[in-house]
Amino acid sequence: MEAFTPIPPQWTKSATHALEFCCPNCRARSIEAERVWMNRRSPVITEDYSKKWQEFYYCHCGTVWWAWSSDRPPSELAKRQRPPIL
Repeated sequence: MEAFTPIPPQWTKSATHALEFCCPNCRARSIEAERVWMNRRSPVITEDYSKKWQEFYYCHCGTVWWAWSSDRPPSELAKRQRPPIL
């Protein structure tokens, strides 16, 4: 798996910044990507001192795009309502 390799794969060089967290060409979600690479070597520190990384995706339509990890929408699992504790 190349998602966490320290050296960027060659295919990331043609990536375009997606303004929404999906493929800018076909609007496929990141989970549908054929390849993924996270630039964990160069985090950006935000105003509140949290970190964000560039996430690169090679879409099934052939488009290579990237977005900030902080732009990722909440997980479907996080949206589920937990049952009450009795």
